[in-house]
Amino acid sequence: MEILGISGSLRADSHNTRLLRGARTLLPSGVELVLFERLGEIPPYSEDDEHEAPDAVAALTAAIARADALLVATPEYNASIPGTLKNALDWVSRPVATTPLRGKPAAVVGASTGLFGAVWAQAELRKVLSTIGARVVDRELPISQAEDALGPDGLPLEPAAVQELSATLDELLEFAQPIRAAA
Repeated sequence: MEILGISGSLRADSHNTRLLRGARTLLPSGVELVLFERLGEIPPYSEDDEHEAPDAVAALTAAIARADALLVATPEYNASIPGTLKNALDWVSRPVATTPLRGKPAAVVGASTGLFGAVWAQAELRKVLSTIGARVVDRELPISQAEDALGPDGLPLEPAAVQELSATLDELLEFAQPIRAAA
């Protein structure tokens, strides 16, 4: 089984990318988390260009289609989703009838340097993914003050947060099992 991990942060030492790498260690045998690392290459969405998707958009669309589930880790910028992440989802949502996000199991987690742990961004992202048609796990994992809250392995230092991340992954895998079996 393959989970596609997308970090909403482009920063080289991103807390959210580290969190995704840490999540890998909690997955059972036979489940692989693959990171999409071309988010910064996706140009601004324009309906005029949607029929000729740029290479990075085509790569993201193919990666989502190939994956059994999606795990997105988002920071919070101005109480919402980073523009690059929203832009990428806008590209992949078109055309509506054939988006690989329709019915795709997805989960959202987030880390930020602030006190709220990207709670608002996670709620916004769950809404966007649901609107596009993904089957979204109704959980959040707010990691606040991420520079101190994440260990070198990317996992939260707080045991309760590790348990919540593990529970989120378990629910995501439960969502993906019937789809995987049908394929």
